[in-house]
Amino acid sequence: MEYFKAYRVHEEQEGIVARFDTVSIDEVGTGGVVIRSVSSDINYKDALAVTGKGRIMKRFPLVAGIDVAGYVHSSDDERYAPGDPVLVVGCGLGEATDGGFAEYVRVEGDWVVPLPEGLTLRESMAIGTAGFTAAMAVQRMEDNGQTPDMGKVLVTGATGGVGGIALSMLADLGYRVSALTIQPDSEEYLKGLGAAEVIDGRTLQMGTRALEKGLWAGAIDAVGGETLAWITRTTMSLGNIASIGNAGGANLSTTVMPFILRGVNLLGINSTYCPVPLRGKVWSRLGSDLRPRGLEAVASSKVLFDDLPGHFDAMVRGETRGRMVVEFKE
Repeated sequence: MEYFKAYRVHEEQEGIVARFDTVSIDEVGTGGVVIRSVSSDINYKDALAVTGKGRIMKRFPLVAGIDVAGYVHSSDDERYAPGDPVLVVGCGLGEATDGGFAEYVRVEGDWVVPLPEGLTLRESMAIGTAGFTAAMAVQRMEDNGQTPDMGKVLVTGATGGVGGIALSMLADLGYRVSALTIQPDSEEYLKGLGAAEVIDGRTLQMGTRALEKGLWAGAIDAVGGETLAWITRTTMSLGNIASIGNAGGANLSTTVMPFILRGVNLLGINSTYCPVPLRGKVWSRLGSDLRPRGLEAVASSKVLFDDLPGHFDAMVRGETRGRMVVEFKE
Protein backbone atom coordinates (compact mmCIF):
# COMPACT_ATOMS: atom_id res chain seq x y z
CA MET A 1 0.00 0.00 0.00
CA GLU A 2 2.84 2.40 -0.77
CA TYR A 3 0.65 4.44 -3.11
CA PHE A 4 -3.05 4.24 -3.90
CA LYS A 5 -5.80 6.06 -5.78
CA ALA A 6 -7.94 8.81 -4.28
CA TYR A 7 -10.61 11.10 -5.77
CA ARG A 8 -9.51 14.57 -4.68
CA VAL A 9 -11.06 17.99 -5.10
CA HIS A 10 -8.77 20.92 -5.95
CA GLU A 11 -9.38 24.65 -6.01
CA GLU A 12 -7.69 26.02 -9.12
CA GLN A 13 -7.86 29.21 -11.17
CA GLU A 14 -10.70 27.84 -13.27
CA GLY A 15 -12.63 26.86 -10.15
CA ILE A 16 -13.31 23.56 -8.40
CA VAL A 17 -11.71 20.57 -10.15
CA ALA A 18 -12.09 16.94 -9.04
CA ARG A 19 -9.81 14.15 -10.30
CA PHE A 20 -8.13 10.89 -9.38
CA ASP A 21 -4.71 11.38 -7.75
CA THR A 22 -2.08 8.89 -6.68
CA VAL A 23 -1.24 9.50 -3.01
CA SER A 24 0.46 7.91 0.00
CA ILE A 25 -1.16 7.36 3.38
CA ASP A 26 1.01 10.09 4.90
CA GLU A 27 -0.59 12.62 2.55
CA VAL A 28 -4.19 12.03 3.60
CA GLY A 29 -6.31 12.00 6.72
CA THR A 30 -5.50 12.20 10.40
CA GLY A 31 -5.42 9.65 13.18
CA GLY A 32 -3.99 6.21 13.72
CA VAL A 33 -6.56 3.86 12.15
CA VAL A 34 -6.07 2.99 8.47
CA ILE A 35 -9.01 1.36 6.70
CA ARG A 36 -8.88 -0.55 3.41
CA SER A 37 -11.98 0.63 1.62
CA VAL A 38 -14.55 -1.90 0.44
CA SER A 39 -17.56 0.35 -0.05
CA SER A 40 -18.67 3.98 0.09
CA ASP A 41 -21.66 5.93 -1.21
CA ILE A 42 -22.58 9.18 -2.94
CA ASN A 43 -24.49 11.71 -0.88
CA TYR A 44 -26.00 15.04 -1.92
CA LYS A 45 -23.28 16.76 0.11
CA ASP A 46 -20.63 14.86 -1.90
CA ALA A 47 -22.23 16.02 -5.14
CA LEU A 48 -22.21 19.64 -3.99
CA ALA A 49 -18.56 19.41 -2.97
CA VAL A 50 -17.30 17.70 -6.13
CA THR A 51 -19.20 19.96 -8.54
CA GLY A 52 -18.42 23.13 -6.61
CA LYS A 53 -22.16 23.90 -6.35
CA GLY A 54 -21.85 24.13 -2.56
CA ARG A 55 -19.08 25.33 -0.28
CA ILE A 56 -18.75 22.06 1.61
CA MET A 57 -15.00 21.57 1.95
CA LYS A 58 -13.01 23.55 4.49
CA ARG A 59 -9.69 23.25 2.64
CA PHE A 60 -8.10 22.04 -0.61
CA PRO A 61 -6.99 19.69 -1.94
CA LEU A 62 -9.23 17.23 -0.11
CA VAL A 63 -10.34 13.68 -0.79
CA ALA A 64 -14.13 13.67 -1.25
CA GLY A 65 -16.61 11.21 0.26
CA ILE A 66 -18.28 11.59 3.65
CA ASP A 67 -18.68 7.83 4.26
CA VAL A 68 -16.56 4.67 4.04
CA ALA A 69 -16.70 1.04 5.13
CA GLY A 70 -14.01 -1.60 4.98
CA TYR A 71 -11.46 -3.58 6.96
CA VAL A 72 -8.90 -2.20 9.39
CA HIS A 73 -5.50 -2.29 7.68
CA SER A 74 -3.50 -1.04 10.65
CA SER A 75 -4.31 0.59 13.98
CA ASP A 76 -2.59 2.19 16.95
CA ASP A 77 -5.95 2.17 18.76
CA GLU A 78 -6.38 -0.91 20.95
CA ARG A 79 -10.12 -1.01 20.18
CA TYR A 80 -9.44 -2.04 16.57
CA ALA A 81 -7.28 -4.75 15.06
CA PRO A 82 -6.28 -5.51 11.46
CA GLY A 83 -9.10 -7.30 9.67
CA ASP A 84 -11.92 -5.83 11.77
CA PRO A 85 -14.94 -4.78 9.63
CA VAL A 86 -15.71 -1.15 10.43
CA LEU A 87 -17.40 1.97 9.07
CA VAL A 88 -17.03 5.72 9.39
CA VAL A 89 -19.96 7.99 8.61
CA GLY A 90 -19.78 11.77 8.78
CA CYS A 91 -17.30 12.99 11.41
CA GLY A 92 -16.03 15.62 8.98
CA LEU A 93 -14.87 13.19 6.28
CA GLY A 94 -14.85 14.88 2.89
CA GLU A 95 -15.42 18.24 4.59
CA ALA A 96 -12.70 19.02 7.15
CA THR A 97 -10.51 15.96 6.58
CA ASP A 98 -9.81 13.57 3.71
CA GLY A 99 -12.78 11.36 2.97
CA GLY A 100 -13.91 7.96 1.80
CA PHE A 101 -13.38 8.16 -1.97
CA ALA A 102 -9.97 6.52 -1.66
CA GLU A 103 -8.65 2.97 -1.61
CA TYR A 104 -7.27 3.58 1.90
CA VAL A 105 -8.56 6.04 4.50
CA ARG A 106 -6.83 7.27 7.66
CA VAL A 107 -9.11 8.32 10.54
CA GLU A 108 -9.30 8.98 14.27
CA GLY A 109 -10.24 6.01 16.43
CA ASP A 110 -13.26 7.79 17.97
CA TRP A 111 -14.83 8.10 14.52
CA VAL A 112 -14.79 4.35 13.85
CA VAL A 113 -17.88 2.20 14.40
CA PRO A 114 -17.60 -1.60 14.41
CA LEU A 115 -19.85 -3.09 11.75
CA PRO A 116 -23.18 -3.74 13.53
CA GLU A 117 -24.65 -7.21 13.70
CA GLY A 118 -27.19 -7.73 10.94
CA LEU A 119 -25.39 -5.63 8.32
CA THR A 120 -22.79 -6.27 5.63
CA LEU A 121 -20.24 -3.61 4.70
CA ARG A 122 -22.15 -2.83 1.50
CA GLU A 123 -25.44 -2.58 3.39
CA SER A 124 -23.86 -0.18 5.87
CA MET A 125 -23.01 2.12 2.95
CA ALA A 126 -26.45 1.65 1.43
CA ILE A 127 -27.51 3.20 4.72
CA GLY A 128 -24.55 5.60 5.05
CA THR A 129 -24.95 9.18 6.22
CA ALA A 130 -28.40 9.33 4.61
CA GLY A 131 -29.73 6.38 6.60
CA PHE A 132 -27.88 7.36 9.75
CA THR A 133 -29.40 10.83 9.50
CA ALA A 134 -32.86 9.33 9.00
CA ALA A 135 -32.35 7.05 12.00
CA MET A 136 -31.13 10.01 14.08
CA ALA A 137 -34.33 11.84 13.14
CA VAL A 138 -36.49 8.88 14.22
CA GLN A 139 -34.52 8.50 17.45
CA ARG A 140 -34.81 12.21 18.32
CA MET A 141 -38.55 12.22 17.55
CA GLU A 142 -39.12 9.15 19.72
CA ASP A 143 -37.02 10.63 22.52
CA ASN A 144 -39.34 13.63 22.30
CA GLY A 145 -42.49 11.52 22.68
CA GLN A 146 -43.44 10.60 19.08
CA THR A 147 -45.57 7.45 18.80
CA PRO A 148 -47.53 5.87 15.92
CA ASP A 149 -50.89 6.41 17.62
CA MET A 150 -50.48 10.20 17.46
CA GLY A 151 -51.38 10.25 13.75
CA LYS A 152 -49.84 10.55 10.28
CA VAL A 153 -46.18 11.44 9.76
CA LEU A 154 -45.03 13.32 6.67
CA VAL A 155 -41.75 12.60 4.87
CA THR A 156 -40.64 15.16 2.29
CA GLY A 157 -38.06 14.59 -0.45
CA ALA A 158 -39.21 11.00 -0.19
CA THR A 159 -37.50 9.76 -3.37
CA GLY A 160 -34.10 10.89 -2.09
CA GLY A 161 -31.76 8.70 -0.10
CA VAL A 162 -32.60 10.16 3.32
CA GLY A 163 -36.31 10.42 2.63
CA GLY A 164 -36.68 6.90 1.25
CA ILE A 165 -34.91 5.32 4.20
CA ALA A 166 -36.84 7.45 6.72
CA LEU A 167 -40.09 6.41 5.07
CA SER A 168 -39.17 2.73 5.26
CA MET A 169 -38.09 2.97 8.91
CA LEU A 170 -41.23 4.77 10.02
CA ALA A 171 -43.53 2.39 8.17
CA ASP A 172 -41.84 -0.62 9.75
CA LEU A 173 -42.25 0.95 13.20
CA GLY A 174 -46.00 1.15 12.62
CA TYR A 175 -46.39 4.79 11.57
CA ARG A 176 -48.83 5.81 8.85
CA VAL A 177 -46.55 7.72 6.48
CA SER A 178 -47.44 10.32 3.86
CA ALA A 179 -44.71 10.78 1.24
CA LEU A 180 -44.26 14.16 -0.45
CA THR A 181 -42.44 14.20 -3.81
CA ILE A 182 -42.14 16.22 -7.01
CA GLN A 183 -41.28 13.14 -9.07
CA PRO A 184 -44.56 12.13 -10.79
CA ASP A 185 -43.61 8.52 -11.60
CA SER A 186 -42.57 7.50 -8.09
CA GLU A 187 -45.86 6.41 -6.49
CA GLU A 188 -45.29 2.67 -6.93
CA TYR A 189 -41.73 2.96 -5.63
CA LEU A 190 -42.76 4.95 -2.55
CA LYS A 191 -45.68 2.69 -1.71
CA GLY A 192 -43.30 -0.24 -2.01
CA LEU A 193 -41.21 1.39 0.73
CA GLY A 194 -44.29 1.64 2.94
CA ALA A 195 -46.00 4.96 2.13
CA ALA A 196 -49.72 4.96 2.91
CA GLU A 197 -50.24 7.87 0.51
CA VAL A 198 -48.16 9.86 -1.97
CA ILE A 199 -48.62 13.63 -2.27
CA ASP A 200 -47.62 15.49 -5.44
CA GLY A 201 -45.56 18.45 -4.30
CA ARG A 202 -45.99 20.21 -7.65
CA THR A 203 -49.69 20.83 -6.97
CA LEU A 204 -49.48 21.43 -3.24
CA GLN A 205 -51.51 24.38 -1.91
CA MET A 206 -49.62 25.66 1.12
CA GLY A 207 -51.79 28.55 2.23
CA THR A 208 -50.58 31.72 3.91
CA ARG A 209 -52.09 31.76 7.41
CA ALA A 210 -49.90 31.55 10.50
CA LEU A 211 -51.71 28.30 11.36
CA GLU A 212 -53.34 26.05 8.80
CA LYS A 213 -55.39 22.92 9.47
CA GLY A 214 -53.38 20.41 11.51
CA LEU A 215 -52.51 17.49 9.23
CA TRP A 216 -49.40 15.82 10.64
CA ALA A 217 -48.48 14.33 13.98
CA GLY A 218 -44.86 14.74 12.94
CA ALA A 219 -42.59 15.10 9.95
CA ILE A 220 -39.10 14.39 8.64
CA ASP A 221 -38.20 17.16 6.23
CA ALA A 222 -35.33 17.04 3.73
CA VAL A 223 -36.49 20.05 1.70
CA GLY A 224 -36.43 23.10 3.95
CA GLY A 225 -37.47 26.55 2.70
CA GLU A 226 -41.16 27.12 1.99
CA THR A 227 -41.94 23.43 2.47
CA LEU A 228 -40.61 23.39 6.02
CA ALA A 229 -42.45 26.63 6.79
CA TRP A 230 -45.69 25.02 5.56
CA ILE A 231 -45.03 21.94 7.71
CA THR A 232 -44.70 24.11 10.83
CA ARG A 233 -48.14 25.61 10.03
CA THR A 234 -49.81 22.22 9.42
CA THR A 235 -48.35 20.10 12.24
CA MET A 236 -50.75 19.17 15.03
CA SER A 237 -50.31 19.88 18.73
CA LEU A 238 -47.09 18.57 20.29
CA GLY A 239 -45.92 17.18 16.95
CA ASN A 240 -42.22 16.81 16.18
CA ILE A 241 -40.58 18.04 12.98
CA ALA A 242 -37.08 16.73 12.27
CA SER A 243 -35.22 19.09 9.92
CA ILE A 244 -32.57 17.18 7.97
CA GLY A 245 -31.95 19.05 4.71
CA ASN A 246 -32.27 22.11 2.52
CA ALA A 247 -32.74 20.79 -1.01
CA GLY A 248 -35.55 23.34 -1.50
CA GLY A 249 -33.85 26.30 0.18
CA ALA A 250 -31.96 27.29 3.30
CA ASN A 251 -34.19 30.17 4.40
CA LEU A 252 -37.07 29.59 6.80
CA SER A 253 -39.86 32.15 7.06
CA THR A 254 -42.56 31.30 9.59
CA THR A 255 -44.09 32.66 12.81
CA VAL A 256 -43.90 31.64 16.44
CA MET A 257 -47.57 30.59 16.40
CA PRO A 258 -47.05 26.87 15.72
CA PHE A 259 -44.62 26.74 18.64
CA ILE A 260 -46.48 28.78 21.25
CA LEU A 261 -50.06 27.80 20.34
CA ARG A 262 -49.64 24.16 19.31
CA GLY A 263 -46.41 23.29 21.09
CA VAL A 264 -44.82 22.10 17.84
CA ASN A 265 -41.20 20.96 18.25
CA LEU A 266 -38.62 21.72 15.54
CA LEU A 267 -35.68 19.33 15.93
CA GLY A 268 -32.44 20.04 14.10
CA ILE A 269 -30.57 16.89 13.05
CA ASN A 270 -26.78 17.06 12.73
CA SER A 271 -25.31 13.62 12.05
CA THR A 272 -21.74 14.82 11.57
CA TYR A 273 -20.87 15.71 15.15
CA CYS A 274 -22.96 13.12 16.93
CA PRO A 275 -21.82 12.11 20.46
CA VAL A 276 -20.08 8.72 20.47
CA PRO A 277 -22.65 6.94 22.74
CA LEU A 278 -25.60 8.12 20.62
CA ARG A 279 -23.76 7.20 17.41
CA GLY A 280 -23.25 3.65 18.69
CA LYS A 281 -26.87 3.36 19.84
CA VAL A 282 -28.28 4.49 16.52
CA TRP A 283 -26.02 2.18 14.50
CA SER A 284 -27.00 -0.74 16.72
CA ARG A 285 -30.65 -0.01 15.91
CA LEU A 286 -29.79 0.22 12.20
CA GLY A 287 -28.78 -3.41 12.37
CA SER A 288 -32.00 -4.38 14.16
CA ASP A 289 -35.35 -2.58 14.51
CA LEU A 290 -34.39 0.38 12.28
CA ARG A 291 -32.87 -1.73 9.53
CA PRO A 292 -34.62 -0.37 6.42
CA ARG A 293 -36.94 -2.95 4.89
CA GLY A 294 -36.49 -1.63 1.37
CA LEU A 295 -32.71 -1.34 1.57
CA GLU A 296 -32.00 -3.13 -1.70
CA ALA A 297 -34.61 -1.05 -3.52
CA VAL A 298 -33.31 2.19 -2.03
CA ALA A 299 -29.68 1.29 -2.86
CA SER A 300 -30.19 -0.33 -6.25
CA SER A 301 -27.57 1.89 -7.98
CA LYS A 302 -24.02 0.52 -7.89
CA VAL A 303 -21.08 2.70 -8.90
CA LEU A 304 -17.58 1.33 -9.37
CA PHE A 305 -14.91 3.50 -7.78
CA ASP A 306 -13.18 3.96 -11.14
CA ASP A 307 -16.45 5.30 -12.60
CA LEU A 308 -17.12 7.98 -9.95
CA PRO A 309 -16.82 11.01 -12.27
CA GLY A 310 -20.06 11.80 -14.01
CA HIS A 311 -22.42 10.68 -11.24
CA PHE A 312 -22.57 13.96 -9.34
CA ASP A 313 -24.27 16.45 -11.65
CA ALA A 314 -27.46 14.39 -11.92
CA MET A 315 -27.75 14.25 -8.13
CA VAL A 316 -27.39 18.03 -7.83
CA ARG A 317 -30.14 18.41 -10.45
CA GLY A 318 -32.44 16.11 -8.44
CA GLU A 319 -32.55 13.45 -11.15
CA THR A 320 -31.43 10.49 -9.03
CA ARG A 321 -33.50 8.13 -6.92
CA GLY A 322 -32.48 6.42 -3.73
CA ARG A 323 -28.89 5.66 -2.78
CA MET A 324 -25.79 5.13 -4.94
CA VAL A 325 -23.31 2.69 -3.38
CA VAL A 326 -19.66 2.91 -4.44
CA GLU A 327 -17.71 -0.36 -4.66
CA PHE A 328 -13.94 -0.77 -4.61
CA LYS A 329 -11.96 -3.58 -6.18
CA GLU A 330 -11.06 -6.34 -3.73
